[in-house]
Amino acid sequence: MRQAFVVSYDVSCPKRLRQVFKLMRGYGEHIQLSVFRCELSPREFAEMRARLASTIHHAEDQVLFVDIGPVDGRGATAISAIGKPYTEPERCAIIV
Repeated sequence: MRQAFVVSYDVSCPKRLRQVFKLMRGYGEHIQLSVFRCELSPREFAEMRARLASTIHHAEDQVLFVDIGPVDGRGATAISAIGKPYTEPERCAIIV
């Protein structure tokens, strides 16, 4: 079952910040500066955490993971907004 996560990061070095941003683009939707919404299987989540752990500087940087629930349940409605509305990404099959 896929879970929805909000991933937010604070990275102090511009070079590492770009690396983390590029890495996160492969896992989710960029919704705000340093914030992504990701729909991941347990394996994908573990892979993403491991890749982030090897990219950041653990004494200077921080990555936060918020599990907002199953994609087909609470995870689909857990984010609300004030001002510019949040629109959930369109879900479609990608054939490679």
